[in-house]
Amino acid sequence: MSDQRRALGVAGEAMVAAWYEAAGYEVLDRNWRCREGELDLVVGRDHVIVFCEVKTRRSDAFGAPVEAVTAQKQRRLRVLAVQWLDDRGRGGALRFDVASVRPGRGQLEVEVLEDAF
Repeated sequence: MSDQRRALGVAGEAMVAAWYEAAGYEVLDRNWRCREGELDLVVGRDHVIVFCEVKTRRSDAFGAPVEAVTAQKQRRLRVLAVQWLDDRGRGGALRFDVASVRPGRGQLEVEVLEDAF
């Protein structure tokens, strides 16, 4: 992965984290990793834990960012969420969101699809 592409991904994740914080969520974890994979963003508010997959794109040439979260990716995210919950000793209501970050009106724009799957 190129440095420019990595920087775009990091910027996108930071923008999404800021979006959640502005909406009253607490960021619980960023880029949590285990042997099976990585969770981009874990946030919480009002006893709900949200696992957010962040997709940042420079264009829609290969489809909308949300389309990259396939059924296989969704299954993996569910497995990772259970592992995160076990690791943290947490429980409660869960939600899976997908955040798209892409160019718009001269800057990157964030769109969050809540309860995506």
